[in-house]
Amino acid sequence: MNDLTKQLDFILEVDKLKAIYRRALIKADNNRFENSAEHSWHISIMAHILAPYVEGSVDIPRVTLMLLIHDIVEIDAGDAFAFDTKSVLDQQPEKENAAANRIFGLLPEHQSEKFISLWHEFEQAKTPDACFAKAMDRVLPLIQNMQNEGGSWSKNHVLKQQVINRNKYLEKSAPKLWSFVLEQIEFATEKGWLKTG
Repeated sequence: MNDLTKQLDFILEVDKLKAIYRRALIKADNNRFENSAEHSWHISIMAHILAPYVEGSVDIPRVTLMLLIHDIVEIDAGDAFAFDTKSVLDQQPEKENAAANRIFGLLPEHQSEKFISLWHEFEQAKTPDACFAKAMDRVLPLIQNMQNEGGSWSKNHVLKQQVINRNKYLEKSAPKLWSFVLEQIEFATEKGWLKTG
């Protein structure tokens, strides 16, 4: 099989991400559920827009590629709701690792290795690029839920502390955005969109 055939197989495979639905609600489209492909596109745009808030330096094109590929594993593993039970969330890494190996493995070897490496870097969130990418992945649902008067938080009885913990990547990578997030979380709690315990 030549490289182009493998690349086209991968391109057709990732089209399936459009059929993976998240719990985030799209207010602009009658509160339908967002799919993972839309989410990946949206956070990639957001990374470019919010890049001026980064503390230190990050490679935004590299961050964008991480964001565009980070959820491709959901084609096989499905989307785990961020605030699901511990037992559900504990099973997800194994499923996602297997999915990363299968789906990125469709590519020619040099591209496959690059994408798997980038995907692992995002998951581990230890580099400045990965921390900022992870922060973008986490903050968009907050923005969407705020716009939607609690959205999936209200429907799923999400706790204030859970949202704080989920967005901690901003604390180091973009402190000004972290301050904004904490203000939003306080407002959401006052409105009853987030629970305190």
